[in-house]
Amino acid sequence: MTDEPLVVFTPSGKRGRFPVGTPILTAARQLGVDLDSVCGGRGICSKCQITPSYGEFPKHGVTVQEGALSEWNKVEQRYKDKRGLIDGRRLGCQATVQGDVVIDVPPESQVHRQVVRKRAEAREITMNPSTRLYYVEVEEPDMHKPTGDMERLIEALNSQWNLKGVKTDLHILSVLQPALRKGGWKVTVAVHLGDANHPPKIMHIWPGFYEGSIYGLAVDLGSTTIAAHLCDLQTGEVVASSGIMNPQIRFGEDLMSRVSYSMMNKGGDKEMTRAVREGMSALFTQIATEAGIDKALIVDAVFVCNPVMHHLFLGIDPFELGQAPFALATSNSLALRATELELNIHPAARVYLLPCIAGHVGADAAAVALSEAPDKSEDLVLVVDVGTNAEILLGNKEKVLACSSPTGPAFEGAQISSGQRAAPGAIERVAINPETKEPRFRVIGSDVWSDEDGFSESIATTGITGICGSGIIEAIAEMRMAGLLDASGLIGSAVQTGSARCIQDGRTNAYMLWDGSADGGPTITVTNPDIRAIQMAKAALYSGARLLMDKFGVDKVDRVVLAGAFGAHISAKHAMVLGMIPDCQLDKVTSAGNAAGTGARIALLNTEARGEIEETVRRIEKIETAVEPRFQEHFVNASAIPNSAEPFPILETVVTLPQVNFNTGGGDGEGAGGRRRRRRG
Repeated sequence: MTDEPLVVFTPSGKRGRFPVGTPILTAARQLGVDLDSVCGGRGICSKCQITPSYGEFPKHGVTVQEGALSEWNKVEQRYKDKRGLIDGRRLGCQATVQGDVVIDVPPESQVHRQVVRKRAEAREITMNPSTRLYYVEVEEPDMHKPTGDMERLIEALNSQWNLKGVKTDLHILSVLQPALRKGGWKVTVAVHLGDANHPPKIMHIWPGFYEGSIYGLAVDLGSTTIAAHLCDLQTGEVVASSGIMNPQIRFGEDLMSRVSYSMMNKGGDKEMTRAVREGMSALFTQIATEAGIDKALIVDAVFVCNPVMHHLFLGIDPFELGQAPFALATSNSLALRATELELNIHPAARVYLLPCIAGHVGADAAAVALSEAPDKSEDLVLVVDVGTNAEILLGNKEKVLACSSPTGPAFEGAQISSGQRAAPGAIERVAINPETKEPRFRVIGSDVWSDEDGFSESIATTGITGICGSGIIEAIAEMRMAGLLDASGLIGSAVQTGSARCIQDGRTNAYMLWDGSADGGPTITVTNPDIRAIQMAKAALYSGARLLMDKFGVDKVDRVVLAGAFGAHISAKHAMVLGMIPDCQLDKVTSAGNAAGTGARIALLNTEARGEIEETVRRIEKIETAVEPRFQEHFVNASAIPNSAEPFPILETVVTLPQVNFNTGGGDGEGAGGRRRRRRG
């Protein structure tokens, strides 16, 4: 009938005519409008808040009069008194159509709402979690209808929420009857909506209307650290984040040493599996305690990890990953149960592992691809996830290439004489005056530089304990720019550099950043072995990137994205002086933070993204650095600082690198820094 009132929803623009008295929630459902509800329109959950608009709307061809919706009612007043309701808002399940009306659905009332992003360039996350809450009213038992309580609950989910084929486990049957009777035949159930291999399944049950939430974990299982984000599966909010050192470090700092451990020690892989699972359980206990929630409310988890971590976490011997052709046991995504992995969260919790890309390019790289989406980029972007094993992606809309590069743990402070994790007390920023050769630095936990007033007071609680990855990178790059270090990686003597901070250290020299002897603290130096460790790591990183550029047929990239918890703290200029990344405009080098963790969070909060990344991974072209003949050539060239063969013309417009050479058998060399001129190739 054409005289039925017109209902227009914004921002979707969906519209339709409905009989007078139709609840707005019903109209929204019939039109496929994204309006949330947990209680199914019973005025309990308040998820279906809407804002009616009045006046003339030429764009929609409608004029909305006062009285277009039913009057404010007792249910809405009760809710407003109890929890508060923004003025002008109504509950969509209570307000009914009385005339033509324009209804705005605010973001927080949308089922597939977008989670607020922290970075402007980051992907929006559309809420579509695998597990949702449903409030149902279950038919009471009747001697004339001999069906069980579970069958009637499943029928209620079907009739009230259109959830078909729902299954359950024994643990739900054991608590079902008390919950139904305590709730007066009204219960809230958490239902995992299923996937390609599993039907929808009841995960948990609460008597009456459950006002709390349910949670999921996005976990980045790295070689050195395990980081986890605890997310509210209803709002998408990260309620707590925490991390621990990977307990497998005691079996070897890098991946290949762990593979070797499993090869050389019978049952070694089982030991490492047990260690990482125990570490994971400790982390989950820690993060749940921090958030003040019961671990049993964690019903979903997504894991991203490199292939060796992937296999060891799953209990698979990584033997085959230690030798060509580096065959994975499986490269597909996996949908498992938490109990299969001995995880101490909800007993029926589901676990999703993102797919691996290749033998040494893992699910962490897949997560970075999901987060940073190089396959959707108009320009050529190089994405580098800097860690113990660096994952590198190069691509645009045309194609995406991927490889991994064994950088080792030097970037994370390991193998460095004064190195440590990024924790309070660690030097994280360094600047060296090129004339005086004197350093200034900043310490994690303080915003004051070491040459500023108040520095001693600002570090009173932490002290100066060592230098972390970003600090060592800046220190070495600053030494190169100040003429304390030559292109080959040799530190000059006090005579050669004109700085008393250059002290003899065995057969080579070291640069003293901080003399802590007066305070009984550590003296922090940068030694030649430190330089070598960073040279090896950065050469491996650059060589992987350069190899992908060769395969792409390019000599430069349009922009660089540094990912990883460590990547977030690297200075673009210092990384380029060091020769970690290809020559590029400095303002085109950005940080993505922990992009693998962000990718895990996207997959946790939006199940459609799981299918998307599975398809993307199939299209990514994998390059195996170990069998590429040019990798070694690039590696040798990239061992110099910044590079012995490739020019950095853009960097040369920003920085003048001294032409010094300290390989003179310990003589005076070229004096205090030698001649300063621009580097050419």
